[in-house]
Amino acid sequence: MAVLVCGGAGYIGSHTVLELLEHQEEVIVVDNLVTGSRAAVLEKARLYIGDIQEEQFLEKIFENHQINAVIHFAANSLVSESVNDPLKYYQNNVHGTLCLLKIMVKFNVKKIVFSSTAATYGEPVNIPILETDPTNPTNPYGETKLTTEKMLRWADDAYGIKHVILRYFNVAGAHIDGKLGEDHSPETHLIPLILQVALDKRDEILIFGADYDTDDGTCVRDYIHVTDIAQAHILALEKLNNDNTSAIYNLGNGKGFSVKEVIDCVRKLTKHPIPVSISPRRPGDPAILIASSKKAVKELGWKPKYGDLETMISSAWEWFKKHPEGYGSNGK
Repeated sequence: MAVLVCGGAGYIGSHTVLELLEHQEEVIVVDNLVTGSRAAVLEKARLYIGDIQEEQFLEKIFENHQINAVIHFAANSLVSESVNDPLKYYQNNVHGTLCLLKIMVKFNVKKIVFSSTAATYGEPVNIPILETDPTNPTNPYGETKLTTEKMLRWADDAYGIKHVILRYFNVAGAHIDGKLGEDHSPETHLIPLILQVALDKRDEILIFGADYDTDDGTCVRDYIHVTDIAQAHILALEKLNNDNTSAIYNLGNGKGFSVKEVIDCVRKLTKHPIPVSISPRRPGDPAILIASSKKAVKELGWKPKYGDLETMISSAWEWFKKHPEGYGSNGK
């Protein structure tokens, strides 16, 4: 029996594929390589290049492999792009999952782990954020993820497809052994952007707002190491296999780091001055986003190993030093 990983050539997807392989799972990867990289998929995994919206393409994969469960990462995930082109996000994120679920129903596959996001909450009403808190997304990206979560709930009721939804906060770092890393184009994540300054690929880092109601005036975010995120997917699959019930979990550190703290940590680790410019706040940026992951710890037995900021940044720094161009032009 195999696990199908949709979007398994991307950042979090590739790290999860690695964890699955280390757990002796047979892994089938589907990725259109629009944002993913062929080089990020380890040889032991079978890679099919194509889009999950192509139902005939998906059908052939389900026909050729005994798929027991699906882990679904495939989506567009840039908040600003989603605001400028919301229909693209509904097409890829919602319709893509609809196509996937239709094939799962046809082939009687009853388990799915879904990659969701803290963006489903919108402006938080509590800190730390609980899974039971209101979900009011402030951008189409978060809205399409929440729409998909609702679709999964109804698919559970109608077809018995059980799901675990994992709402990530800020994912960071690279594999501790340097096997995999983060390669986005364009890059929008804070830590890689700062490391690009350290690599002299960028002149400075912009801080969007230094007048928030936080200790140093900059936004505070909850960062979690990508390998810890990947491990949560293994535990989510185990849960579905063991108790066959659906659930939603936050994945975060439970504590936050400000933008200035992250910059200072990069300065310390890279010995680079990291020039900074202050820009106006971005609309819709909350001052503080921190998760409560107590539910995942209690119910999944999730125990993050790499929660300190220095480990997250140093693992990313080691990877970027060896891969300044990411996976490179041959990675596609």
